[in-house]
Amino acid sequence: MRPFEKLVSVPLVILLLTAPVEPAAAQAPVIDWSQADDVIYHSEAVGQYRVVTVVEDLQDPWSIAWLPDGDMLIAEKPGRLSVFRDGELQEIQGVPQVHYSGQGGLLDVALHPDFASNRLVYLSYSLGNEDGSESTTAVSRGRLEDGSLHDVEEVFVAEAWGPGGGHYGSRLVFDDEGYLFITVGDRTPSGQTASMDDMERHPAQDLSNHQGTTIRLHDDGGVPSDNPFMDEPGALPEIWSYGHRNAQGMVIHPETGDLWQTEHGPQGGDELNLILPGVNYGWPVIGYGVHYGGEPIHEGTHREGMEQPVWYWTPSIATSGLEAYMGDVFPEWQGSLLAGGLAGQRIERLPVQEEDEGYLAGRLERPSILMGFGRVRDVREGPDGYVYVVIDDRTHGTPTPIVRLEPVE
Repeated sequence: MRPFEKLVSVPLVILLLTAPVEPAAAQAPVIDWSQADDVIYHSEAVGQYRVVTVVEDLQDPWSIAWLPDGDMLIAEKPGRLSVFRDGELQEIQGVPQVHYSGQGGLLDVALHPDFASNRLVYLSYSLGNEDGSESTTAVSRGRLEDGSLHDVEEVFVAEAWGPGGGHYGSRLVFDDEGYLFITVGDRTPSGQTASMDDMERHPAQDLSNHQGTTIRLHDDGGVPSDNPFMDEPGALPEIWSYGHRNAQGMVIHPETGDLWQTEHGPQGGDELNLILPGVNYGWPVIGYGVHYGGEPIHEGTHREGMEQPVWYWTPSIATSGLEAYMGDVFPEWQGSLLAGGLAGQRIERLPVQEEDEGYLAGRLERPSILMGFGRVRDVREGPDGYVYVVIDDRTHGTPTPIVRLEPVE
C-alpha cells in the first residue's frame, strides 16, 4: 500500500489567551473564526469556541496523560512529573534522573493499558552517561501509589548515544494488543544533519543502532518474536521502522488501529507517516527539506524501497504532538488527526480516509494565515472530549500553560 504524494490538509488555527481566566469557561472571550476575513474554513468543521487556560506557570511542559479518575499527569522537561488535581499541582516523587539539556529532559508520559489494576506509568527521557558528555533516549516504568513512583525500572535504553542535545524522539503509545511503541530520533549525527556525501551511511539507515527508528516492545521491554528484523543479521530486533529524523508525534487511530507519526524535517519537509513494519521512511536519502541555510540534503524526493509520506509540510511547522480525535464535543472533527506545530504555532486538522491506492489527508480550500498563539508541544483529547494543548517555551525560562478548546453553544 502506497500513500499518495503531497496532499492537502485543513488547518485549525487557534489563538492563545495569555491572561489568567477564572472561572475560565465563564469569562474567556469568544473567538468566532467564521468572521475572520483572511481565513476560510469548511463551515461544518470550525464554529465558535473558547481557548481556556487550565494550568499555568509550567516550566518546559512536554506531555500530558489522564488517570482513570480524571486527574491529569503532566511531564515537564527539567524532570518534574506532577498530577493536576482540584486545581493544584502535586509533584510525584521517584522520577528517574534526566539529562536536561537542549531538547532533552523528561519527555513523554503514558499509562499501561491495564493501569487500573497495575498502576504502571511509563516515562521517556534523555539519559546521560556518568559525566554527562553523551546521552540517549530511555524509557522507564514505575508503579504510582501515594504520590510516588515505586519499583522504577528501565525497560528500554536506545543504542543512540551521542554528544548532542537534540533529536531524542521519545513519543510513547500502546496498541490494543498491549505492545509499546517508542520513537527514537536520529540524534543529529556530528551535531548536524547529513551531508550529500554521507547520507547513505547515516545512522538512520543503519539497522545496527536505534537512531531514527520506531521501536516495538512488550510492556516489560522484551522483544516480540514477530518484529520485522528479528532474524536479520546485524539488525537490532527492537526496530519496527527506520529512516526517520525525529518523530515527536505518534498515535494509534482507534477506528483503524493504524499507527501514525509526525516527524520533524530540517528546513521544510516535516512529514505525516503511516507506520508499517520493516519499512524505510528514507531519511536522509530522500525528503522534501533542505539544510538550515538552504543547502541540499537529499538525492531526491523518491527512491524505490523507501516510503513516501502521506502528507508533508514545506515550509516546516516543526511538528510535535499528534492526536486522533474521537470525541463528541467537536463532532465535525471525529476521526481526524490533530497535528501540533512548534515553529508553526498551530494545530492542523487532517481528516484521513483510506482509498484504493493509499490514504488521503484532508483538503484545504485556500492557504491559511498563521495566527500564532504559542508553540504547540502536545495536543490531546481529554476524557471530557475537549482538546487540550500543551504550550512550549523555546527559551526554557518563561512559564507556559496548558489550554483547552471549548465550543460555544
